[in-house]
Amino acid sequence: MQRHGCVIRLRPDQRETYLRLHAEVWPSVEQTLREANFRNYTIFLHGDLLFGYYEYVGDDYEADLRFIAADPQTQEWWKLTDPCQESIAEPGSGDWWAPMREVWHLTDEAPGRS
Repeated sequence: MQRHGCVIRLRPDQRETYLRLHAEVWPSVEQTLREANFRNYTIFLHGDLLFGYYEYVGDDYEADLRFIAADPQTQEWWKLTDPCQESIAEPGSGDWWAPMREVWHLTDEAPGRS
């Protein structure tokens, strides 16, 4: 399992639209994410920044990203959500959401404890 964190800016004038859309995410979009081996996908809001976290349980991340991008319902969803966002990813990276580097993780069990 891989943990992923990413961040993007929420356009202030699109805040209510974005929040309304995510109050009722389309079931087909959620199903595509599940079929692409995404789990525990969560989006947090702080000011005008959106922080996304998900766990990837597959074995071909790039292929699963292509699977998501090829889904017609997801493409329609992105037509609604993308205008609400402003990418802060490195120019030329090809990323929309800026990937974040994991610097610490609390494991389930402390070493040497039972």
